[in-house]
Parts: sequence; structure tokens; C-alpha cells
Amino acid sequence: MKEDWTPKTKLGRLVANGDITTMEEALATGLPIMEPEIVDRLLPGLQFVILDSRATVRVTDSGKRRSIEVLVAVGNGNGYVGVGYGKAKEFKTALQKAIADAKKNIIRVRRGCGSWECGCGTAHSIPFKVEGKSGSVRITIKPAPKGLGIVAPDSIKPIFQLAGIKDVWTRARGNTRNTINFAYAVIDALKNLTRTKIRPEEIKKLGVDW
Repeated sequence: MKEDWTPKTKLGRLVANGDITTMEEALATGLPIMEPEIVDRLLPGLQFVILDSRATVRVTDSGKRRSIEVLVAVGNGNGYVGVGYGKAKEFKTALQKAIADAKKNIIRVRRGCGSWECGCGTAHSIPFKVEGKSGSVRITIKPAPKGLGIVAPDSIKPIFQLAGIKDVWTRARGNTRNTINFAYAVIDALKNLTRTKIRPEEIKKLGVDW
């Protein structure tokens, strides 16, 4: 985190002034996270994983222009994860842009134990089945019993790991070779975990962590 950070947004000022001290509080405001420094302050020590990187060439009237595209996931391994994209002439710059973008798109993931095969009541998986989409990609994520692991393609597995999900089933269709859409479809599904209301009597039964 930069010590000389001067916040430019309302949420940034609230965090810098100490009025908001947790990411949970920041997300609860409904204000967009426009500055990655907000996440640096509230969730220090985030890890990141490069999901995809590639060189691209665009032909213009002045000749060929080369650039690097990078897709990353960031997370704390305990309920917070984000995916971001960056593009630049140099790999390092593209990576920095992708990490900053992922921080600005960070979400809180609701975890639990919704597998009928398990019922342990701990937040090792997800509480219920959800679906997500991005572009042509559609993904279904289902609760899995403890010890199964993450049953998902390697290209998206780090997203679950960084979110702190240890066991899950996934099924996807569409152009899953497009890693960008695939990753954002996963994020869309994880967002849907919080958009679904859970009855109070089910919270303990499903092991929901919040």
C-alpha cells in the first residue's frame, strides 16, 4: 500500500479517515471500489494468480502494434476474491493493471455446506447450487462433500482456492476456451450466492458463514 495515497472517491476518503475499517463495511455501503488502495488498506496481503496471459498483434495504418493481455484472480483465501484484466505493451504493466482491476472488482463469497452427502455444518463449500454466465459461457456450481476437492478445469480452479472454497462441483458449457468469459462466469455465479435469500432456520443447517 502506498503511504502517500490521497483518496479521490467518497469510499476512499471514508477508508482513509478510519470511518470504515473492514471490507465487509465497505461493500455494505454499496459504493463502487474505484481505487485499489482501498482493498490494500482493508485486505492487506492479498494473493494473486495469473489465470491467462497472451501476446496480441493489432495491424494499423502505421504498422503492427503488439501488446500483452493478462487475466488474474486475487483473494485472501477466506471469503474474498476478484478477477481483473489488464493490457499493455509490457507484461509487468499489464499485470499491474490486471491486479488493480481485480481489486476494484473484489466480492465477498458466501460459503457453507449444502451437500446432502456431507452435512458437516462447516463453510468448506457453498450452501446451494448457483449458476453464472458471461458471454457464451454458462457455469453451474454445486456444493460438494468435504474432502472431494475442487472439481473444475485448471483455468478457473484458482478462483475457488483464493475465495476459500475447498470442495465444489462445476459443470460448464459454451466457449470455455475463452478464459476471460469463463472466469467472469464463475464470478457471476459466486455473486449469485449472495443474491439468494436464505431463511434464518437454514443458516445453521447449511453452515453458512454469513
